Amino acid sequence: MSRPLLITDCDEVLLHMVSHFADWVSEDYGMTFQLSAQGFRDALREADGQVVEETRMWSLLDGFFSSEMHRQNIVPGAAEALARIGEQADIVILTNIGDDYQAGRIEQLERFDIRHRVLCNRGGKGRPVLELIEQMRPSAALFVDDLAIHHESVANHAPSVWRLHMIAEPLIAEHTPPADHAHARIDHWDEAVEWIEARLAEGPAPD
Repeated sequence: MSRPLLITDCDEVLLHMVSHFADWVSEDYGMTFQLSAQGFRDALREADGQVVEETRMWSLLDGFFSSEMHRQNIVPGAAEALARIGEQADIVILTNIGDDYQAGRIEQLERFDIRHRVLCNRGGKGRPVLELIEQMRPSAALFVDDLAIHHESVANHAPSVWRLHMIAEPLIAEHTPPADHAHARIDHWDEAVEWIEARLAEGPAPD
């Protein structure tokens, strides 16, 4: 067994992303992004109000991460929380972007004094979380993400990992219910840090 392990998402957990993406598609493409909508695809609309086609949506996301990551800003309290948690636990940032953007994400996080291992992933996060558990063999592990689908994936593949649902963007958080497969929902780091520390000290989550 090694130290406890925190596995955290990046966008809308450590860094604000969606509001900056909304500004960019509005400025460059005349599109709108409705932060109150349920689901990313339904939120993104052409200038005429039509839902953006899925292939176009993925192309725009790639464009944002290729050239617009400098717009993103730190979530209040995130850097301080990671520094505190890092005194007792290892930290891995598991971010749902392609490997092509890994170097940019590392550089981006370093600008906010966040220097931890960064892994990129496409699709559900359950398998990569399980791989980290098998590799690192932590005394306890905790996963933080803004998307319910990833909490379900982790619950299925690595049920002994504690799961915290966090949405740092208030306009999305107020319209999104707590994830069914998370152990708790806390949207602010100053409130979450003590809960995280307590769970990591407690040991594995009950299956």
